[in-house]
Amino acid sequence: MCVERRTHGSQGAGGQQCPLATRLGFSGPRKEAEEIKHQVGVFLKERLHLTLSEEKTLITHARSNPAKFLGYDIVVLNNNRKHDRHRHRSINGQIGLKVPAQVIQAKSQQFRRHGKPVARKERSEDTCYSIIAQYQQEYRGLAQYYQLAVNRYQLNRLKWVMERSLVATLAEKLRITVSQIYDRYETMMETVDGPRKVLQVTVEREGKRPLTAHWGGISLARNTKAILADTIAPIWGDRSELEKRLLADTCELCGSHEQVEVHHIRALKDLQQKGQRERPRWMYIMAARRRKTLIVCRSCHDDIHAGSFSGYRTGT
Repeated sequence: MCVERRTHGSQGAGGQQCPLATRLGFSGPRKEAEEIKHQVGVFLKERLHLTLSEEKTLITHARSNPAKFLGYDIVVLNNNRKHDRHRHRSINGQIGLKVPAQVIQAKSQQFRRHGKPVARKERSEDTCYSIIAQYQQEYRGLAQYYQLAVNRYQLNRLKWVMERSLVATLAEKLRITVSQIYDRYETMMETVDGPRKVLQVTVEREGKRPLTAHWGGISLARNTKAILADTIAPIWGDRSELEKRLLADTCELCGSHEQVEVHHIRALKDLQQKGQRERPRWMYIMAARRRKTLIVCRSCHDDIHAGSFSGYRTGT
């Protein structure tokens, strides 16, 4: 049995409710679990002056109805086909962490339409480097968080959906076929788990190290010794997204590498023009990305401020 209890203090700092949450694991009959729950509620009320929320205090059977905690499903494992070297059933009754099916389904839905992977057209305005880097960052974050899951391998379904969406997005941008995308960007990359087939794009920069983004190369093997770092990274740590876009040294409108700078707006609502007049392409790009910055060359920047940017200039 798994007992989930949430207690709410009467008033916290600033006069607000202070929720407290914890979980209690118990092996035994449901009746005894309900008695423990009742005793906990009495103790909290009489000794600590706290109220046990009946709505949020659940008793579940971990084998048939997993408990949910920090994005994981907590279950009691049961598989009669898993044996140790002595031919004994080895995992029955053990506690395991799983990736919830709803997590995979919800993330996959962002890259599907009518059940099939599709191109994310709002991303096709980005550079190939930015498109691949963004897909990889989203997938890697999910894969790294669920390192402790016994069914981490099921993220491979999400990887397939995201990869099909990625190559469709690149094909949409470059006006070529999906097979040509694989011919152009597929390569082998050495990882800590051995060679892996990935999609890779490299941006050459004069006098600087090239920028490289790749898709794939992440092992989905369970890591029982993983430590999930949930601390906030210091602001002086890794480069921000804006810094990485500046380092690419490429105008996000025309592809030029000359005098690259940043166009900035005060608020996203400034991108919503009144009336039926069609928005300029630079406004469409910023609105699709939901970003208040745009990396542009000097010529495009001047045209934006002059209101004469056509959106069809070819980079030099």
